Amino acid sequence: MLKISHVSKTFNPGTVNAKLALDDLSLNVADGDFITIIGANGAGKSTLFNAISGSFFTDTGEILLGGEDITLMPEFKRARSIGRLFQDPMRGSAPGMSIEENLALAAGHGGWLSSVSRADKQMFRERLALLNMGLENRMQQPVGLLSGGQRQALTLMMATINPPKLLLLDEHTAALDPATAEKVLELTEQIVADSHLTCLMVTHNMQTALELGNRTIMMDHGKVIFDVSGEERAKLTVADLLEQFKIASGKALDNDRMLLT
Repeated sequence: MLKISHVSKTFNPGTVNAKLALDDLSLNVADGDFITIIGANGAGKSTLFNAISGSFFTDTGEILLGGEDITLMPEFKRARSIGRLFQDPMRGSAPGMSIEENLALAAGHGGWLSSVSRADKQMFRERLALLNMGLENRMQQPVGLLSGGQRQALTLMMATINPPKLLLLDEHTAALDPATAEKVLELTEQIVADSHLTCLMVTHNMQTALELGNRTIMMDHGKVIFDVSGEERAKLTVADLLEQFKIASGKALDNDRMLLT
């Protein structure tokens, strides 16, 4: 499904602020994989997502999605096949538009109510009801009035209403309170499973990284330093992950945000 081969990216090359963000990184993602990604701040996790999404072109390497070379494809064209959620719940939806208009826009109707059929409106209500947040009865309400958790759940639905080839989740629950984050994660797991999506999810929660999906990778300094799945992954604990990081990187993980989760 996704094949990344020897990708590198340096920001501010040739200056004192040069930063090697991706270092000859290669990764193969199978159709239907749900991969959780962990690593300390600056490990290259979000940079990897930006490279896949087309926020910038990589310096070297190749990126294939569904067998198509997207290495030099503009970001807006990649967006037709790639859904993405960010840490900030305010991104990914239009606050001045209603819930229904946002869903219509995501579904490809241009966001205008006149172009939304009764069948589509009913489909929107049914999907919103699955969120169990009461949004199906508030479809005319501006999205800007929703809570962070409601807005992130809506954005998740918008990103998957037309199932993408690849779903990228960049710490999409990090800004939410624990109870809401757990609910959004449950919705994520349900939607990914029901739509048979291929998904990469960055998380700072190491326990979540082991519980969700079928595979976990660990990044450090722009490289994948640990990749585990199957029975081996099922046996791992958070302590095991910390030890694997130390073995693979030669140092202890010192990211308090991850250690305290």
